[in-house]
Amino acid sequence: MSTVPLTLEELRVAVASGEIDTVVLALVDMQGRLQGKRFHAPFFLDQVVANGSEGCNYLLAVDVDMNTVDGYAMSSWERGYGDFAMVPDLTTLRRTPWQPGSALLLADLRWLDDTGPVVASPRQILRRQLDRLAGHGLTAYAGTELEFVLFRDSYEDAWRRGYRELTPANQYNVDYSLLGTARVEPLLRRIRTEMAAAGLTPESAKGECNLGQHEIAFRYDEAVRCADHHVIYKNGAKEIAAQEGMSITFMAKPNAREGNSCHIHFSLRDSDGRSAMLGDGPAHLSVTGQRVLAGLLDTMRELSLFFAPNINSYKRYQPDSFAPTALRWGTDNRTCALRLVGHGQGMRVENRVPGADVNPYLAIAALVAGALHGIERELELPAECTGNAYDDPDAERVPGTLRDAWGLWKSSEVARAAFGDEVVAHYANQAAVELAAFDAAVTDWELIRGFERL
Repeated sequence: MSTVPLTLEELRVAVASGEIDTVVLALVDMQGRLQGKRFHAPFFLDQVVANGSEGCNYLLAVDVDMNTVDGYAMSSWERGYGDFAMVPDLTTLRRTPWQPGSALLLADLRWLDDTGPVVASPRQILRRQLDRLAGHGLTAYAGTELEFVLFRDSYEDAWRRGYRELTPANQYNVDYSLLGTARVEPLLRRIRTEMAAAGLTPESAKGECNLGQHEIAFRYDEAVRCADHHVIYKNGAKEIAAQEGMSITFMAKPNAREGNSCHIHFSLRDSDGRSAMLGDGPAHLSVTGQRVLAGLLDTMRELSLFFAPNINSYKRYQPDSFAPTALRWGTDNRTCALRLVGHGQGMRVENRVPGADVNPYLAIAALVAGALHGIERELELPAECTGNAYDDPDAERVPGTLRDAWGLWKSSEVARAAFGDEVVAHYANQAAVELAAFDAAVTDWELIRGFERL
């Protein structure tokens, strides 16, 4: 496991020597993005370490364009758009080599009147589920595999061109190709090495199927730390690409070819630190492991809003695309939503439903909630899928649209029992805002089909 990259005392020494002059305090928003402030380092040490900082509570109540929108209980014009407290989590303090002279750490959100944490904040949602899990003597570990498409156009050029006719970093399928990935190895190497210097643990980089598509994988970790590393890497990779005059997209489906996935590897450990999923049952699963998989399958549709949060997310789910459509499980079977992989203490389930646009805190929280659902209700594991799950006529399916997922989420007793009414309402409103924006938009598809011919 990775260690704390930077202690507070080491930061004081680095600031005193002039090595670090800027400290970034970041919160994670609903979309899984980093938002926050850059502090003059001496001020951070003198004031922010002890007292924290403030951020407008609209940061958890806006759309992807940062527009203020209606429908949120915590933040509105009527409530005056006040602040919440940003409390530094010093265990996340690290250098950011891609930004010279800078360090970064994450913040937890609390209400200024000290009535407690902001329960709808993504880090708090995950922590609550982990506390529930701890009541069963279990700990969750996870690893996220983020795919992205790399373009040789800068973000500014891509914006000016309306994201059309961009130049992918590779002109052909470079899945596992060493020759093809060598074309962009300078950038991939920079991302790997600078993330390692920031305290993350890179494992490997490989090409993927879409043109210019790549994946950099990091070592699994305790659930909150995994999600922390995910958002730091995603933000940092974009910043590094921008510095190189290139651009990266983590859209779930940026074009008609293969989408960007975020397969999440998930396992539970007992109080002795050993796998709680390994046993003598089917596919070497313990009774707990069987109930975990059964719970994940039973809750996948109702909690899909946390696995696929955007309109675009659902366009990944196409037959024979390596993105799942059938809610089945299988041993090393990439046609299933849940793929059982690893052996011995490394046994884990790979959830193949999330795309790269996912908020990792919410997705892992949904995995924990699903696992607890199976454990607490002692659910029986359905039969394993040993063939092509895409062709299984009896399998339940991943919701086809955000609107379908939104309806399931709003009516889900499982979601309300796990996350509470406030969280359900908050993220239902996020989906409603996105649906309204999409319904009002006139798309290129409509113009091309209808401008002249209708």
